[in-house]
Amino acid sequence: MRLANSASMQSSINVTPLVDVVLVLLIIFMVMAPQLRKGPEVNLPDTAKPHEQAELTPIRVSIDASGGLWIDDAAVAPERFSEKLRAAAGADPNTKVVIQGDARLRVGEIRRAMVAIEAAGFHGVGLLAERGGAKTRGD
Repeated sequence: MRLANSASMQSSINVTPLVDVVLVLLIIFMVMAPQLRKGPEVNLPDTAKPHEQAELTPIRVSIDASGGLWIDDAAVAPERFSEKLRAAAGADPNTKVVIQGDARLRVGEIRRAMVAIEAAGFHGVGLLAERGGAKTRGD
């Protein structure tokens, strides 16, 4: 029996499996994160300086390629748009509203949404756009 060699045994933690698991989880989250956004798929128009927009938590009105209206992540019928918009604002009278419209829409469709938002009592409607030359989500 050799009991004298037990003092020479080295005990160390092998971190390679831990690093492998963490990297796999990181890749999974990186792939899934873009799919967790709210609202319909909208191809935003290009602009020169979208990053200078204020970082607020406004109500997001989306207009998809077919002209359908969305408030945050819920589809809304055009005849109930003002009512649903006021309900989304709640009691805050200074709630800001931003529009993200598909780049394939005509300007008149965006303008009709802006007029409906102003008729509902909201002022200073913002427009969301992507920086010129940026790749769209579908590319």
